Amino acid sequence: MATVAETVPQLVALLEGAARLEGGRLLVTDEVAFRARTIHDLAWTQTFSTDAATVEAARWMIWEASQELGAPSASIHELYAARSRGEVSGFTVPAINLRAQTFDMARTIFATAMAKEVGPVILELARSEQTYTYQRVFEYAPNILAGAVAAGWRGPVFIQGDHYQFNAKKYAADPEAVTEEIRKACRDAVAAGYLNIDVDSSTLVDLTQPDVDAEQKVNYTRAAEITALIRDLEPAGVTISVGGEIGEVGKQNSNEAELRAYLDGYRLELDARRPGATGVSKVSVQTGTSHGGVPLPGGGVAEVKLDFEVLRVLGEVARTYGAAGAVQHGASTLPDELFHRFAGVETAEIHLATGFQNALYEHPAFPAALHREIEAWCFANAADERKPGTTDTQFVYTTRKKAIGPFKRQLWELATKDEILASQGAKIAFLFDQLKMDGTAGLLRFVTTPAWHRPMPETLGVAVAG
Repeated sequence: MATVAETVPQLVALLEGAARLEGGRLLVTDEVAFRARTIHDLAWTQTFSTDAATVEAARWMIWEASQELGAPSASIHELYAARSRGEVSGFTVPAINLRAQTFDMARTIFATAMAKEVGPVILELARSEQTYTYQRVFEYAPNILAGAVAAGWRGPVFIQGDHYQFNAKKYAADPEAVTEEIRKACRDAVAAGYLNIDVDSSTLVDLTQPDVDAEQKVNYTRAAEITALIRDLEPAGVTISVGGEIGEVGKQNSNEAELRAYLDGYRLELDARRPGATGVSKVSVQTGTSHGGVPLPGGGVAEVKLDFEVLRVLGEVARTYGAAGAVQHGASTLPDELFHRFAGVETAEIHLATGFQNALYEHPAFPAALHREIEAWCFANAADERKPGTTDTQFVYTTRKKAIGPFKRQLWELATKDEILASQGAKIAFLFDQLKMDGTAGLLRFVTTPAWHRPMPETLGVAVAG
């Protein structure tokens, strides 16, 4: 089990034999020891320490280690631009939402990617997931970077803010307040090291309007406004990858007229705010899926009629506007036999979340006693979310994600986690294969990663001087 430091001097002591602090930098002196032991201690400390100064110092050490050991946070924008130009094709980049066991899952994903010579893989968290998993951006990014370092990964690390979404009901009551929430979320994400952000204002699409431009107008206007802000936040030498969305997942399928109305209007609105600014690198569309899948009364998930032609056609249109193509959400609970089709229709990116959560909770090695405790927590704390007519099985399926935060440390400390992680790794390897990601390491040649060092926290500097 890793060590959780509770003071800055104790944290500094954990570096002994693997790294030292010198000239405002962290210098790794024994790479093998640092990857095998020290980075684990730093990840656990920044996640579970109760001392704010120690947490801040651990996060700074992880950031600097990722810079020194060749696993820096990066934007996937340049690769997606190359795809829009037709220079690369035939693969679908997985974007995996890590809700639980984040450090260990990131380590597993990067280790699997290395074994299969996979290049681009995105690790992400939606704004809503931050809340119920107890993972704000300033914690999530360091755990992804730490996982990459622990795995021995050398290459860009794509950390993404997923579904930076406008709440339609709240927006109707106070548009400015909701927009400011999204602005703040973007500022925090970039400050934490995120260089990929998906802006989801598709919830503001109004299908009662007389034409598609009017339907999409609020969507593309707010998306352009947030994009302009993100361009102002970019670190030197980086173009943050911004994603847009035209159809809310779980609603009616998207079409070409909607996409063109969105992209044309978005371009005009963005130019009005920031002439010539780089626009979205991809656009999420609705094809018939729903987030998390639809649970059946007796267990399992309902079959989905997914329209791959929507992905193919809208992807082609998106590339004429300079984007990589269309993005598929809500896919992790789809049948295994469908995944090979995404690359076949040139889907740019696919988002995978609930399936990995299900694989954790439903693994044979998951402790039965903890399972019962989590179910009891759902009945006690999420009863107001229960819909009429749902069975206990359906209710637990849809609400057990809310227990990830309250049970975070227990999930990190599972005695059987290695067995569970091995199964997760096998599923990830399968997805890499199906999405035609094996052997794509060469694609990372398109991605630049300018050095981005941060100043040492004051309390850490005092401890070093002392």
